This record gives sequence, structure tokens and C-alpha cells, in this order.
Amino acid sequence: MYGGDEVSAIVLDLGSHTCKAGYAGEDAPKAVFPSVVGSIDQTGVLDAVKTERDSGPLSDSRNGVGPFDSDKPKAKRKLYVGSQALGYRRDHMEVLSPMKDGVVVDWDIVDNIWDHAFRERLLIDPTEHPMLLAEPSSNTPQQRERTAELMFEKYKVPALFLAKNAVLTSFASGRATSLVVDSGGGSTTVAAVHDGYVLQKAVATSPVGGELLTECMMKSLESKGITIKPRYAFKRREMRPGEFQTVDLDFPNTTESYKLYCQRVIASDIKECVCRAPDTAFDESAYANIPMTPYELPDGQTIEIGADRFKIPDILFNPSLVQTIPGVESFTESVRGLPQMVIESINKCDVDIRRELFSSILLAGGTASMQQLKERLEKDLIEVRFLSEVKAKKHFHSNVCT
Repeated sequence: MYGGDEVSAIVLDLGSHTCKAGYAGEDAPKAVFPSVVGSIDQTGVLDAVKTERDSGPLSDSRNGVGPFDSDKPKAKRKLYVGSQALGYRRDHMEVLSPMKDGVVVDWDIVDNIWDHAFRERLLIDPTEHPMLLAEPSSNTPQQRERTAELMFEKYKVPALFLAKNAVLTSFASGRATSLVVDSGGGSTTVAAVHDGYVLQKAVATSPVGGELLTECMMKSLESKGITIKPRYAFKRREMRPGEFQTVDLDFPNTTESYKLYCQRVIASDIKECVCRAPDTAFDESAYANIPMTPYELPDGQTIEIGADRFKIPDILFNPSLVQTIPGVESFTESVRGLPQMVIESINKCDVDIRRELFSSILLAGGTASMQQLKERLEKDLIEVRFLSEVKAKKHFHSNVCT
């Protein structure tokens, strides 16, 4: 998009895990922050304060903020957006996500995230800049209409263009035709792009993403007796030079969702630091005696991580491994691994472009950047394609013989 010599277009990508915003033509986004928000129900807080006032002296509260009136009359809430807002613990603050399974379910939160990106991070007036918004490949017409309505009626943008994530990834690599494997926080999507357009019949989705891998890492550590302490729940005192003592802190009004969010941030860092995709399908016996890798938690505790370094990433290729991790809910539907999704997506396309798609597979999303994932996917696809060709030849020869 081009807004003239003086005005640059704004590119905005709201993902299930991270929101990215910046100027068109630049190499990297100017603003990157979590796409979840902290929410304090003002009605509930006021009722709690009233109860405490009636029963006894009122303790100090740091919630001195005005209520936020959303579109729903009953939901009076104050929203905190961005990493700086979520980095501070607040009493009764819930952590909410505007998206579920890649679809926006709370436009009030989306509105606040966009407003934060424009006015707090980019420091721009949205009425002066054309907008390019990235959207999921499986986005519905209703979602597109709501996006356009909000952009034009509230932010008064001069121009708006909605582009599919897969198309933007394909163009960014200089290709008009490619197969885009987008593995993000909430889900994994495989989409075929031909001449700059997404082939909707060839879009394959899976609920396996970075957030599921993080949850599996947390539950696996808990099953081994390792508890991740949130950063707000302790403080470290230096007793002697280089020697620290951890003192636990108690905040009874902290919500379970905020505690879980803080634990997942640490578990996600563990996953990103020590995990790598195995060269072959994970086998418990083969990795039983693998060397342990140390990781120091924020409270100073050092943990050892062994086979989980390879087991957790292999869930992307073999989702049934989730059932072997205690405490993680098993899938109620048949979930395919990455190689099966790629083959399925390509087979739904015309025969004329299948060879080009096989030779132009692009990886996108934060989860796809995991170590050795590219090499493992390439190896599995070669094996699957070879087996399918052998099977096709046997079927052909059997038909000829009969």
C-alpha cells in the first residue's frame, strides 16, 4: 500500500499470541507486544470494597482507575494492554484473550489492542494513515465486515486493505505461488497460495500451536514435582556477594488466570531455550538415557530437562503424544501432524501446480522457528511422498495385471 511521499501505510497483524504493528516498507515491526489483556471487573471490585467497608477497615488498593464501559452494559471493566501493563500484578486482574481458535470472540478487547498500538506504541493518528491488516486464511466474511466497520467508523482510516497471512508470507519471500505452513501460538494453518490468492479448498488447520506445547511443558514438569513460581510470588535478597535467598510473597487477591499467565511465560522461555525437533519420530526408550540440559528458573532453582526437550516439539508431528502427558486434556477430534496436513493440502490442489507447491514450502509463525523443525519436516515429507509414489505404482501394476 502507498500513502504518498509524506504518509506511510501502517501494517497491523493481530495474532493469537502476539500483536505486531509497524510501517510498510520497513524490515521489522516497530511494536511487538502480547495480544492478551489484563481485565478488572469494576463491578466486582466495587462490591468487594463495599463488603470490606461494612465488615471492617479497608486496606490499601492500587486499583485507582476509572471504570471502562464496554458495549455490554453489565460488563464494566478496566483493560490493561501490552507487556508493561501485564508485567505489573494487580488485585482481581484476569488475563483475557480476544481470540479463540484463530477467530475473534471479543471485539472490545481488539479495539483496545489496536488503540494501544496506534496511540501508545506507534504514536500516530490513525486518521492520517492507510491501513494494511493481516487476517487468517480461514477468516469469515462476518469477521471481515466487523473489522472494516471498526476501522472506518471508529478510527476513520482513509484506506483499508485486508490481506491473508499466507499471501503476505508468500509475497515477502518473492513468490506468487507457494505452500505456507503457519504455526503460531493458538493453531497451525497450511494454506496453498497460487498467483497471489489463497486456495480456500486447500486450507488445513490444526489446534496444535505454541501455547499447547507450552502447556505440555508445564504439565510435564509438574508431573516430575517441579513447580514454576511466578515472578511476582517471590523476591531475592543478596545475603552475601553472589549468594541469594528467596523470600516468598503472598498476594491473596491474585487471580488464577494471571498466575497461570506468568507461569506460561516462564514455561515458554524453557521451551524456546532447550527444545528442538527430533530427527526421527520420538521413542521413549531411545531417549531414556539422553543427557540432561540445565535451566535456571527466575527464583534461582536449577532444573534438569531430558527427553521432554524432544518429546514436546514432536507433538507437532505426532499429536497423539499429548495423551502421554499427565494433566493435559486429550483431543476430542482427530488431529493430523504437520506432514499429513501438508500432503492433504497439496492433494486438494490441481495437479498442474502440485510440483511447484512441493518445491516452495514456506515456514511462518513463532512455533515454526523451533530448532531442527525445518529439517525434520523436509525429511518426513520426502518419506511420505516416496511411500505414496510406491503405493501408487503398486496399485497401477495390480490393475494392469488384472
